Amino acid sequence: MADTKISTQSLADLKNTTDDALGNYLRGLDFKQDNTKIDVRLAIGYASVLIAAATFAADYKLGWEVTKTWTAVAVVAYALLNGAFTYWMWAVEKGCVFDGAREGKKISISTKTKKYDPTYYLTISLADSDSIDIKSPFTTWFTSDGYFVAQPFQQWLASSIEAIGDVDGKNALRDQRDDLAAPTAGVAVLPEGNGTAEASGVDSKAKGSKRSKRKG
Repeated sequence: MADTKISTQSLADLKNTTDDALGNYLRGLDFKQDNTKIDVRLAIGYASVLIAAATFAADYKLGWEVTKTWTAVAVVAYALLNGAFTYWMWAVEKGCVFDGAREGKKISISTKTKKYDPTYYLTISLADSDSIDIKSPFTTWFTSDGYFVAQPFQQWLASSIEAIGDVDGKNALRDQRDDLAAPTAGVAVLPEGNGTAEASGVDSKAKGSKRSKRKG
């Protein structure tokens, strides 16, 4: 169990903590992360900050009359960079939290949440097959007091995504693929909208995928 406690009322905290755990888990399985998309996003962001800082410094030292033409240019450049940043986030990255490969097999995972819905949604894109969509409530791996439990999260991923299950066999036993593990009996789960923990689902666009359920 993780030592860091988060607010169970914050979807952003639940998602960010889970996103971090997902990346750490895959890197621990020797998936090599490709940081190209992240590097481009950071470059655009840093360029925007540098333009803003340089414009402020020039105006402060030289005055408005001397720098107004360059300030206008900087404002346009800043706006263009922010537009590029937004486009990159929504059209290129599309919520991607892990993009990498293992032994030449590429995998890209995007995640999202929906307002007022404590469910973790994943889209997994593989180089040699169609993408699949899976989902599960955060209650599967978070305790009611906000602690992350790694094992049920890893079992869910390994049992739902064949590319991961093939690497992490101990968390993807065949008899568990249709009956994913939930937190152990000593671990409480988050109450959801109706006061109960909903079953986790697995939706797949790939042929032959199965729907999984939580133990009741």
